[in-house]
Amino acid sequence: MFALSNSPLNAYKAVQTDVAVAAASPHNLIVLLFDGALAAIAAARTNLAQGNIEAKGLAVSKAIDIITNGLKVSLDQEAGGELAQNLADLYDYAVRRLVQGNLKNQVAAFDEVTALLNEIRGAWVEIGNRANSESPA
Repeated sequence: MFALSNSPLNAYKAVQTDVAVAAASPHNLIVLLFDGALAAIAAARTNLAQGNIEAKGLAVSKAIDIITNGLKVSLDQEAGGELAQNLADLYDYAVRRLVQGNLKNQVAAFDEVTALLNEIRGAWVEIGNRANSESPA
């Protein structure tokens, strides 16, 4: 019964996400990827605290997928040079820490990756804010 009452909310969230993605600039899509990865890590942390190991594993897998097939794949190694390589290395490190956190049920690993992603996300947001303030109206 709970799943049925929750399905309209899930449908609304899915539509809301689809609309946000369709309307987003490439820059904002990266921020949305960060948001998705951070939400998945938060879900993993919550599920770990509740003892729901299967849901924790699924949430970690989702975060890893977003980092690997979203954030890392979006890097332009040629144009980005050393910065793109450094970000790729950070994403690889984040994935390794998530795997460790998942296997050993380490909240500290989830917290570390959350802090790392929040810092990089903050830089993307700041770059977007500067670009928006400099663009002609």
